[in-house]
Amino acid sequence: MSASLANAIEVHHLHRKEPCKIALVGFGTVGSAVARLLSERTGEHSLRVSHVCNRAVHRKKVDWLDGVHWTDDIEHVLDSDADVLVELVGGIEPARDWVRRALQSGKSVVTANKQLIARHGAELMELARRHSQHLAFGACVAGGVPVLSALQEGLAGDRLKKVTGILNGTCNYILSRIEKSGASFAEALVEAQRAGFAEADPTDDVDGYDARAKLCVLAYVAFNANVVPEEIPCQSIRRIAKVDMEYADVLGCTIRQLSRVAVDADRLQAAVGPVLVSKQSPIASVVGSQNLVVSTGEFGGDTVFSGFGAGGNPTAVAVVSDLLQVARYLNRPAAAGHRAVPTKMTISGDYEEPHYVRFVVSDRPGILAQLATVFAKHELNIDAVLQRPGYGKDCLPFVVTLEPCLASRLRAALDEVAHFDFLADAPFEMPIFR
Repeated sequence: MSASLANAIEVHHLHRKEPCKIALVGFGTVGSAVARLLSERTGEHSLRVSHVCNRAVHRKKVDWLDGVHWTDDIEHVLDSDADVLVELVGGIEPARDWVRRALQSGKSVVTANKQLIARHGAELMELARRHSQHLAFGACVAGGVPVLSALQEGLAGDRLKKVTGILNGTCNYILSRIEKSGASFAEALVEAQRAGFAEADPTDDVDGYDARAKLCVLAYVAFNANVVPEEIPCQSIRRIAKVDMEYADVLGCTIRQLSRVAVDADRLQAAVGPVLVSKQSPIASVVGSQNLVVSTGEFGGDTVFSGFGAGGNPTAVAVVSDLLQVARYLNRPAAAGHRAVPTKMTISGDYEEPHYVRFVVSDRPGILAQLATVFAKHELNIDAVLQRPGYGKDCLPFVVTLEPCLASRLRAALDEVAHFDFLADAPFEMPIFR
């Protein structure tokens, strides 16, 4: 067992006369890691796995868990004497129904289900409050990095203004490989799949949906905002190419998938997508499958959290940490009752910032003049034009960087540019994060 797994237990000593009975629903990579972590430290806590529920459960049975009821029937778990249900099956349904019924039947719940909390967290927290139960979801964002507990408890004395981070290890792994090896996106994706960092269907990761769900959870915890995932603008990393990394390097930058949310008066600004970040930024130093979150408070300034956010062991640490917290206060009024009803806020992704725009053209005289005319029409100021040698005239890439402008204004300009017949590919734009 790693030191981090051991420390998750060592710093928490519970003193219940009776064991806190845990029902694990889902016994895959994370569920088995949670069970292993609990079983190897039985003398240091009062948590005991009493039930394991999984499809084809006969294939999941292990000989190192004693006194466990193994079942593939969720009804057996919901009707049991378990104190806490740990939901690790993922997805919205039937997970939402099971969590609701567990809370209604007098069981607290721990979950690592980011999509469930992103879409129904406020509803489930209210249900937990009404039934005097606890709902904990610290493993939903950044796995073993304790971001949510830090925002909710450790930084409770500050007034948070924004949260920014790299929330998806798969995207970070892919972009790191393109940067380091010069691989294409497709090649880097295959490598990520072979290494176990990307799913066979990588859509949720590379198109930003996974990070967007996590950002909704962050918005809920940091700003008590009720945000629907579809309200947050989301851009895929699929179009990132070696040439973009080359131009980013010329600009003293690299490219990362960034998730960000900030309070702006009575609304939230939020977005997920690839951005250029200065190589001097701590964000640029995050490589491979690591996660990083930076919270910015009005009084405390920036606080940085980083570590490995995915995988069985890091996620298990977060789940067990939640279990220890829930068990400690199991017989006290639920913390959910002390949280204000979340606010429904207007969401905007229309940031005003510099932009990078890559064009691929069939070269001919007058192209820059035509682009400049459109940009001027939309009140966009060109900062620089970059063109590296070595590319053919029929498929020539070059980059225009723009001074700070609203994303909506740039999109309107590019919609107009899209009709020009010299384009060999659709323009590709990214913010330059400062």
